[in-house]
Amino acid sequence: MAEKKEESNQAENVIYVGKKPLMSYVLAVITQFGAGQKEVHVKARGRAISKAVDVAEIVRRRFINEVSIKEVKIDTEEREVEGKKTYVSTIDITLTK
Repeated sequence: MAEKKEESNQAENVIYVGKKPLMSYVLAVITQFGAGQKEVHVKARGRAISKAVDVAEIVRRRFINEVSIKEVKIDTEEREVEGKKTYVSTIDITLTK
């Protein structure tokens, strides 16, 4: 039972960046820190990577000065679209308070 709680706790502190406006993700990160999270992951794939970097920097520089970037992970995912293999870049930015 403790494992389930730990898994759900990890899922709560992950923000997936996509097509929404930038400030939606900034607000989501601020809300996570306000709820007591010590660490928030900002994740994105493909074209949304630059938006994820912007989210992390806006939170860190404008809203919560005590937030720092703990780790940045980059990777490539292999996906199959319409029978063709394609590769999509991913990023995971870990913010800590």
